[in-house]
Amino acid sequence: MKKRQHEYSNDEILALMKRWVEVMVVGENLCPFAAPDVRHDRVRYAISDARLPGSLVREFLAELDLIQRTPESEIATTLLVVPHLLDHFDDYLDMLAFCEDLLAEAGLDGVFQLASFHPGYLFEGVPEDDLSHWSNRAPFPTLHLIREGQMSRVLMHHPDPDAIPERNIAHLRELGRERLIELFPPFADYCD
Repeated sequence: MKKRQHEYSNDEILALMKRWVEVMVVGENLCPFAAPDVRHDRVRYAISDARLPGSLVREFLAELDLIQRTPESEIATTLLVVPHLLDHFDDYLDMLAFCEDLLAEAGLDGVFQLASFHPGYLFEGVPEDDLSHWSNRAPFPTLHLIREGQMSRVLMHHPDPDAIPERNIAHLRELGRERLIELFPPFADYCD
């Protein structure tokens, strides 16, 4: 029987997220810039206890404050993992948009950006069974805080950053659903 998101302990959530980052994000090179931060333990995994949107907003603001006060050499990026809320993808998208608005209101647009990951991630206008969605699928809804300065620096050294999404989609399609589940078995629990 498949576990629902809220049935995992925080230790299990942390282990699943770290494994997803190691196997999929770094191992399959979905983000060609992640490996150094993972290797040097500069990725912060913050597990949200929020069960109401207002609580999640407070946690998001606290994480934003923490990453601003912490040197990049200690926290390069933060994954705010939301296991108890935002099961529905549309609710997740609404919260993502709200948090992006908060960044803009705080004058941090251009300083931080959000990347989005959700177990049921769907790109608009793409068939639901297309493996391209899996480039943004993670074990739990996640708000990824990225330092824009750091991203700009690493993008300068990449030969073709605009080709990364297309390369990822082609790679995921080539792997196929069965191989993706073989690489990261929890995909079977939350991805159709």
